[in-house]
Amino acid sequence: MKIICVGRNYVDHIEELKNDFPTAPVIFSKPDSAILRKNDAFYYPTFSNSIHHEVEVVLKVCKLGKNIQEKFAHKYYEEIALGIDFTARDVQSELKSKGLPWDLAKGFNGSAPISKFVSKENYDMNNLNFNLEVNGDNRQIGNTSKMIYSFDYIISFISQYFTLKIGDLIFTGTPAGVAEVKVGDNLKGYMEDKLMFDFDVK
Repeated sequence: MKIICVGRNYVDHIEELKNDFPTAPVIFSKPDSAILRKNDAFYYPTFSNSIHHEVEVVLKVCKLGKNIQEKFAHKYYEEIALGIDFTARDVQSELKSKGLPWDLAKGFNGSAPISKFVSKENYDMNNLNFNLEVNGDNRQIGNTSKMIYSFDYIISFISQYFTLKIGDLIFTGTPAGVAEVKVGDNLKGYMEDKLMFDFDVK
């Protein structure tokens, strides 16, 4: 199982980080050791002083495919979840300044908490609301209609480079509102009005 992530997929998030607008999806990956399940606590790593939350809709691949046409891409996932792409922003900034890959800032242990998966049939995938609360305050509010690249386009694009296999996860990008988490914080994620995850930072 592999975890493939899309960066810079919401205009407001690109603007808040003062990044350049992409001409194609920005793709990076995380190892399977990044996954946190069942509301397990996230333990703040010793190598960073600036861990940021990035809430995202996650797709689970349900069939093998490569070079998938966009019009058929919807057949390659049936379930979705809500996840966090934790980012060591200080580490990432240093790596980016040197033109180096982001792996250490994005793929560290526990950097990909995910909720249980639910059927996509229960939601309008083109108009899906989701949000992240930190200590009861709304930090990030997103809607999939604001994505630059749609779910189907993302699947088609990725499959031109990597064969998608059953169980692969795709993190689809984060809206504005990313901010630091601190030890003692509580994070709750919602898809529409359904609580998807609830865990603590330790």
